[in-house]
Amino acid sequence: MASHGGGSTTAAGRVLAVLAAFAPAHDTLTLSEISRRSGLSLTTTHRLVGELREWGALERSPDGRYGIGLRLLELGALAPHGLRLRELALPYLDDLHQATRANVVLGVRDGVDVVYVEALRARGAVRLMSRIGGRWPLHATGTGQVLLAFADPEVQEQVLGSPLRRFTEKTITDPALLRRTLAEVRRTGVAVAENQLTAEAPALAVAVPVRGPGDEVVAALGVTVGCGTVAAQALVPALTTTARGISRALGAPSAKPVHRRSASVPAGGPS
Repeated sequence: MASHGGGSTTAAGRVLAVLAAFAPAHDTLTLSEISRRSGLSLTTTHRLVGELREWGALERSPDGRYGIGLRLLELGALAPHGLRLRELALPYLDDLHQATRANVVLGVRDGVDVVYVEALRARGAVRLMSRIGGRWPLHATGTGQVLLAFADPEVQEQVLGSPLRRFTEKTITDPALLRRTLAEVRRTGVAVAENQLTAEAPALAVAVPVRGPGDEVVAALGVTVGCGTVAAQALVPALTTTARGISRALGAPSAKPVHRRSASVPAGGPS
């Protein structure tokens, strides 16, 4: 946390502290809330918020609360990894959305979090907690568990060695259980997370990996439905087919179709 207007924090650090005050659960804030959450003095916060608002990074609503501005959305769209992946994946995601009538998400790993680059909501489906640009801890979602299962061992040990935040009574907070869960995801290529993120709307999340040009896992594709509405395994064929299509579009060798050469026939024909 930034010091309260102290000289030890750089100007860039103070600006980033203001922006980092916003989160999915705190998407609009008052000036005093930004000051408290950023760790900056009210005077410093007032000045920086004014500058960010003038530039377009923040917007002020009629009730005096602040939110993220469209200028940051424009910059975020320039991120090459997420943008290219989203553009390539979107037609496949739309087909999966139509076929399953479920919420569909595509996430990538950022440190120890999963960040969603696309989220398609199904009408009448269970509430979708994920949104474009939203992030959640890797251990608490199906897509996150896929990304963690195929991450470098150093990343896995970092997560396993840190406190695992509990969101519901079914969130995996035992490192030993999480380790076994990740091993099973690597074995099957599928993560199943039931009601691990929200207790208000019990949900079943099923996710599979998406691979890149070197066959490395670059993203996780997931669907979310209400608990008890459909069996997890019933969603796997459509998920894996879609993930394979996206992986093929990204150039993953394992996703390329196998061309089997027909058996040669002797010149004289079959006997």
